[in-house]
Amino acid sequence: MNKSLNNYIGFVDFLADFLGEDVEIVLHDMTDLENSVVAIRNSHISGRGIGAPATDLVLRILKNAKYDDYKYLTNYSGTSSNGKLLKSATYIIRDDKNKIVGMLCINMDVSKMQMMKIYLDKMISFDNSNNEIISEKLSQSSQEMTLDTINSVVNDFGVPPDRMDQDEKIAIVSELNDKGVFLIKGSVIQVAEALSVSVATIYRYLGKVKREN
Repeated sequence: MNKSLNNYIGFVDFLADFLGEDVEIVLHDMTDLENSVVAIRNSHISGRGIGAPATDLVLRILKNAKYDDYKYLTNYSGTSSNGKLLKSATYIIRDDKNKIVGMLCINMDVSKMQMMKIYLDKMISFDNSNNEIISEKLSQSSQEMTLDTINSVVNDFGVPPDRMDQDEKIAIVSELNDKGVFLIKGSVIQVAEALSVSVATIYRYLGKVKREN
């Protein structure tokens, strides 16, 4: 083994103890590419052991001049021999002549997290079998619920109540009626206040809406 790598062997145990059993730590020696793994922890992730060969990425780094100025590579994907998805990183070790003598690699098994992500995506999905947009707000009181609905409809209309004409206010009342607002006691008063009209006017608008429907 290249003597320059002696100082990195301790890092294999250090990183493995800190990152846990789902993270494989590997030290590669470039002296013998066919038996490049000189230290490894949590080898159950890849199934490799001491004396395992260099990976295809290691060979590409050695062969491709574009990596000459790289100090490390991070957050790339890998695949173990048994098909596990890995999130990986490689620290490139060079001697005083800038020649690559080794690589310290981290391979995190993210298959458990991937399964958890799929589970969470399903749990927080808002798809529904009715093929329509459905939403719900859980209010603490009927007055709060009514006021929230009124404000939402008025704001979505895009015109301040003091600038609305009669037809626009009737349209607001019609939408509020469709949303069931007028099933709540006292809602007529709240709508009248929001539209800056009298309670009698709201009843008149509501009567017109019901007749048209």
